[in-house]
Amino acid sequence: MMTTIAVEGDLARLDAAIETLPNQPAVFLLWPTEGQPYLSKTGLLRRRLLRLLKERERPSRLLNLRHTVASIEYRLTGSAFESTLVFYEQARRHFPATYLQLMKLRMPPYVRLVLNNAFPRSHITTQLTRSGGLYFGPFRTRASAERFESQCLDLFQLRRCQEDLVPAPDFAGCIYGEMAMCLRPCQQVVGESEYAGETARVVEFLRTDGRSLLETLAHSRDNLSREMMFEEAARQHKRYEKVQDVLRLRDELARELDRLHGVAITPSLAPDAVELWLLRNGFWCDPVRFGFEVHEGKPVSLDSQLRETLATVAPRKLTVRDRQEYLALLARWYYSTWREGEWLGFDSYKEIPYRKLVNAISRVARRDSSL
Repeated sequence: MMTTIAVEGDLARLDAAIETLPNQPAVFLLWPTEGQPYLSKTGLLRRRLLRLLKERERPSRLLNLRHTVASIEYRLTGSAFESTLVFYEQARRHFPATYLQLMKLRMPPYVRLVLNNAFPRSHITTQLTRSGGLYFGPFRTRASAERFESQCLDLFQLRRCQEDLVPAPDFAGCIYGEMAMCLRPCQQVVGESEYAGETARVVEFLRTDGRSLLETLAHSRDNLSREMMFEEAARQHKRYEKVQDVLRLRDELARELDRLHGVAITPSLAPDAVELWLLRNGFWCDPVRFGFEVHEGKPVSLDSQLRETLATVAPRKLTVRDRQEYLALLARWYYSTWREGEWLGFDSYKEIPYRKLVNAISRVARRDSSL
């Protein structure tokens, strides 16, 4: 909720109101008597408002809204991440046509596997859609997404051309087919069912973060070693190492989107508490304030308290656009140099690493209390 201070042209009331405000991070709106509000965020609310609304003895080119402001709305925040989310919500509410430009919010890139095509292919995109497909990301930059896509395709024989195919035996083909890096569906070397089998291998590789291929290669290598076919076992081991190299190219947040789970832990305005921003199946949940409770003079077990808290959390029902923009906000925070707090990703909500989560919460709480 935003706190409102009505000024209505009374400059004495304005000065008195500013002096009572705390010097804390906040998002604020300055409403003029007419027209659109001025929206901004700051790390020091009182100092920033003094710059914008203080009486000046001499003319200045700096923005001054002292004689136009009718009211002030503000909301204190506990972290830069919370400020970004509050700013986004206020910008979207008051500037529905231009809020993305106002925030300079860049959509992060994803590797998309187009599955609604007779012969699926991959490409890089920054837009999420409802149409059939598997999204893997978000990546830090387009260059890192392209590098991962290229190296990942080297492990399989999926096509790299982008056009819709009209297969024919006399089709010219491409260099990847000549190098046995593509099944050549364009030349009818394989049919839809055979190509679908290779597509399924790629889907499983991305959904399991590479474990499906690593386990297959490790099993084959070990069997060959037991049969004393050491040269072939060595080749399988080199392929195993190549897969590991490809997986290391992923950016830290990059996962199959419907299996992207995690929690951002950030400082809170409330004493002895942190804010938990949970992501489930690639969808944001309502934020949770997690405090360190004391019952009958004894602290409550953080592990049991967390289990009770997270058991009631459900994803928000977001549109495709909402989901895309909230993930962009997460990527901006996580890949930034100003990130505060911690991110803990995990494979499933059924297997949350509570010990790691408790340790992360404790670290964020200690850093916040030392400031």
